[in-house]
Amino acid sequence: MKTNSEWKNYKLIATGKGEKLEKFGDITLLRPDPQVIWDAPYELKGYKELDAYYIRSSTGGGRWETKRPIPEKFRITWRNLSFELKLMGFKHVGIFPEQAVNWARMIEVIESSSRPVNVLNLFGYTGGATVACVSAGAKVCHVDAARAMCETAKRNVALNGLDETKTRFIVDDCVKFVEREIRRGKTYDAVIMDPPSYGRGPKGEMWKLEDKIFSLVQLTEKVLSDDPLFYLINSYTTGLQPTVMKNIIDIIFKDRKHISDADEIGIAGEDGITLPCGCSAFCTFRDN
Repeated sequence: MKTNSEWKNYKLIATGKGEKLEKFGDITLLRPDPQVIWDAPYELKGYKELDAYYIRSSTGGGRWETKRPIPEKFRITWRNLSFELKLMGFKHVGIFPEQAVNWARMIEVIESSSRPVNVLNLFGYTGGATVACVSAGAKVCHVDAARAMCETAKRNVALNGLDETKTRFIVDDCVKFVEREIRRGKTYDAVIMDPPSYGRGPKGEMWKLEDKIFSLVQLTEKVLSDDPLFYLINSYTTGLQPTVMKNIIDIIFKDRKHISDADEIGIAGEDGITLPCGCSAFCTFRDN
C-alpha cells in the first residue's frame, strides 16, 4: 500500500468501529468509513478536541452535528499547496488526503518532461489533481458534472496563486464531453480519472463503476495524444482489486509502449493503523 506523509496540517488520529477521527488544520472531525471494521482504541466520539461528527441517515445521506462553531470554510496544506475545505453532504469535506500519493507522482512526471503537457482531469471534484498538475507547469482541462465542484476547483487554483490561464473548467457529463472531444480531434498528453463508484448518468441511468470501467478506459484512450505522458485512474469501489485495474490498462494500451502499476493507496494513522482508501492504476509511456 502506498501512503504520503507530506501533509503539513492534516492527520489521521485514530480509526475504529466504522469511523475515522481526523484533524484538518484546527478542525477535528469524526466521519464514517466502511473499511473500518476493527475496534476503536477508545470512544472516538468522546475525543476532547472533536469539533463535529457525521451521522448517517437510515434513509440515505446524513448530517453533520457540530460540538462547537466551525468556520464555513477552512484550509489544509500539502507541500506548498493549499486547499479550501468545508463541511459538505455525504460526509465530504472537499479533499481526499490519500490522493497526495498520486499528486506527488504526477508532479514528478510533469516536471521531468521537457515539453508542454496538456492534462485532462475527468470527474475532477474540487481540483486537488488539477492544482498539483498546474503547479508542476501543465495545462489542465478540468471536467465535473457539478458546477459547485468546478467553482471550488477554480478557487483552489486562485488560492495557490497559479496561472489561471493554464486551466479550463468544464461543467459537463464526463463521458459526453470526451465523446465530443474525440469528434473534434482534440487530444491530451495525460488523462486523470476519479470516477464515482455509483451514480446516475445524464438520462438517469444507473452508473456502477465495475460495469463501466473497461469501456470508460477504452473511450478515454482515444483522447490520448500520439506521444502521451501518463494515465491515471482511481477506484473507491470495494472489491475492485488493483490488479483488475492494471489488467484493464494493459489490455487497452497493448499497442502503446507503456509501463503500468496499480496499488492500494491509504493513510497512515497516528495509532499505527493504515487506513485503506481504494486503489490507483498509473501508466507511463516508454518513449517519455
